[in-house]
Amino acid sequence: MRLMNCCSTPYLLRFLLIVFFIIASASISEPNQFCDAGIGYGESTCGIPSSASSKLLIKGGTVVNAQHQEIADVYVEDGIIVAVKPNIRVGDDVTVLDATGKFVMPGGIDPHTHLDFEFMGTETVDDFFSGQAAALAGGTTMHIDFVIPVDGSLTAGFEAYEKKAKKSCMDYGFHMAITKWDETVSKEMELMVKEKGINSFKFFMAYKGALMINDDLLLEGFKKCKSLGALAMVHAENGDAVYEGQKRMIELGITGPEGHALSRPAVLEGEATARAIRLASFVNNPLYVVHVMSIDAMEEIAKARKEGQRVIGEPVVSGLVLDESWLWHPDFKTAARYVMSPPIRKRGHDKALQGALSTGVLQLVGTDHCAFNSTQKAFGIDDFRKIPNGVNGIEERMHLVWNTMVESGQISVTDYVRLTSTECARIFNVYPRKGAILAGSDADIIILNPNASFEITAKSHHSRLDANVYEGKKGKGKVEVTIAGGRIVWQNNELKVAPGTGRYIKMPPFSYLYDGIDKIDAAYLSSLQAPVNRAKSAS
Repeated sequence: MRLMNCCSTPYLLRFLLIVFFIIASASISEPNQFCDAGIGYGESTCGIPSSASSKLLIKGGTVVNAQHQEIADVYVEDGIIVAVKPNIRVGDDVTVLDATGKFVMPGGIDPHTHLDFEFMGTETVDDFFSGQAAALAGGTTMHIDFVIPVDGSLTAGFEAYEKKAKKSCMDYGFHMAITKWDETVSKEMELMVKEKGINSFKFFMAYKGALMINDDLLLEGFKKCKSLGALAMVHAENGDAVYEGQKRMIELGITGPEGHALSRPAVLEGEATARAIRLASFVNNPLYVVHVMSIDAMEEIAKARKEGQRVIGEPVVSGLVLDESWLWHPDFKTAARYVMSPPIRKRGHDKALQGALSTGVLQLVGTDHCAFNSTQKAFGIDDFRKIPNGVNGIEERMHLVWNTMVESGQISVTDYVRLTSTECARIFNVYPRKGAILAGSDADIIILNPNASFEITAKSHHSRLDANVYEGKKGKGKVEVTIAGGRIVWQNNELKVAPGTGRYIKMPPFSYLYDGIDKIDAAYLSSLQAPVNRAKSAS
């Protein structure tokens, strides 16, 4: 009888209210920690969603997906796109955005970033809050960052990056770097794929004495990636030759930033790209070449793709719109800003990479956002080898790609969506949850005004950097609204985001790049005509 009284309606309601209060308090405690520290932008500093309504209607815009565009309304509820069609009618409880004359597109996905990254004796100034805040202001709503193992341990590396990402304000995923090889690493790769939501592993062919791996490890890694349905990624430069080139420059008395470019010429990027492609062909696994910076590397990718090999080429914004002349600037502080690896190349490489994007030789655009300030760059004032490698781009990518590629007529608006969002979602197997304006997709959306202008300057960017390698660049095509997870986070040049509101997106293995791989393997085995049955000769 007493049990029935305890479970009667008033008691049950009271119990449920207490449970709800505890859960609600726990769910907001972490953002409040950041709020107490004064971290955040705009009204949402204390973890309050920037849009008061969980319902949004984007009205009258041209909705653009990678395959088509149409004039339609987009209705969003609780962070999910519910409907995409003309003339949607809604009630008074819905926030309405007028997108007439503008493009409504999937938020950008940046496949290549380094936030809160410990490298060359220092740490990037942009963490998982400031870097993501900058991304949202520029129209990017998801990025994929690189987890670096701790003393070779993938598990320790993952746990470290989990902690770093607690302050996230937008969705993100992880790649994993492989820096050594043994049975433990092999087993940890399985754990990362099957339990942690990582479906890509990066192998550094450069940075001798630090991250660089040899061909033996590369082959073992490729085989393991293939067995797991994960994507093998390479930083393609010949690290041994780069090391020799660096010594040569120092011996010649070339110690400034120009020595960085001279020590690692495009031929070394081309050689490593060709080697990685051939080893991937030998194993028959898909390959992703990060930050393609040169004609040399691009031509190797073009040749392999023409022959039917599964190779993805990723140029980055700096390679598309800058040239190496900045490295010869007479002011060290200015020149050092542009040090990254592979280096920004001579004029002509940029146009060739743009052409490769427009013709499908290269498939998507990243940034390699890796932000070191002037004080950190000055570590190498007497020796270019000590300048931390990296430039910005996470906030600038969407605007620069639009102005460089769409405004110039090199690609269409649908191509733009494919290159900045959809293809990345497909490669890393989160499409159509990401990279699409479709019913059921996450409400990561931008409204871009093709007639509005932008100007890039360190004075107004949201990175913690004290400079910007794209300083003073102007163009047409401005992201006026960014919606992340159904929340309006960028509007009227105002950013409203709170730490702790981002989500980790697990990425499953066996993306479309693995379609038919087993048939290619079977055809290879049947073509061997071996072993040959031979009569054993008498001794």
